[in-house]
Formats: sequence, structure tokens, C-alpha cells
Amino acid sequence: MENNISVTGRRIRIVVGLAVGLIGLATLGNLLQFGMAVGVALSAVALILIGTGLIRLCPLYRLLGVDTSRP
Repeated sequence: MENNISVTGRRIRIVVGLAVGLIGLATLGNLLQFGMAVGVALSAVALILIGTGLIRLCPLYRLLGVDTSRP
């Protein structure tokens, strides 16, 4: 499959994913009081962002016909 995420988009996804993941893990570890469901949801979003950033392929972009990897 062809990549559809630019290098900049990849970096942003990984950095934001790590930040969201830290918040999610802090919530799950009861360091932040957002609730268990929010912690799980944030952790799942973080995994998706990091995963799509690492493989440079976004299924939602594919469905919408978006391709930011080409100028």
C-alpha cells in the first residue's frame, strides 16, 4: 500500500500520540482524575496516532481520498 501521510504529518502524529498516551496512562494510573473510560479512550487514540505515524498510512485518509505525502 502507498503512504498517504507526509513526513511533517508523521512527526506531528507521533508527538501528539505520545503526549495523549502519557495523559491516558497517567489517568489509568490514577495520577489524573479523568476517569477510567477517558484513560482507555485516550490510550486507544494514542495508539492509533502513533501507529499511523509509524507506518505512514491513514485508513481514514484513504477512505476520503486524501494524500498529503505528495506536494
